[in-house]
Amino acid sequence: MYVYLMLIVGTILGAFGGFFFKKCTNAGTIKGIIFSPFLYLGGMLYLVSAILNIIVLRYLPYSVTLPLTSITYIWSMIISYLFLKEKITKTKFVAIVFILGGAVFLGL
Repeated sequence: MYVYLMLIVGTILGAFGGFFFKKCTNAGTIKGIIFSPFLYLGGMLYLVSAILNIIVLRYLPYSVTLPLTSITYIWSMIISYLFLKEKITKTKFVAIVFILGGAVFLGL
């Protein structure tokens, strides 16, 4: 049970890592991006996410772990909707349903 919780936390952290990478691009220039704290926050979140993924791989088979990490796409879509005001289209919603269905199927 804890291993699935670690997987979920890792996917959330990975999604926020991508979000902060997106935020650092608002700096405009390469120099601005390099000095943006969002770049380093995103990198740290990705690193923690990768470490959690490695720990999860110790307890779950790779054939289960890798497909379950697709939950990151769902978190990314939710974060984009909440913080970047992106729209969730019907196609994206159908994709969420398929990702969740596959994750539940593999989790069982």
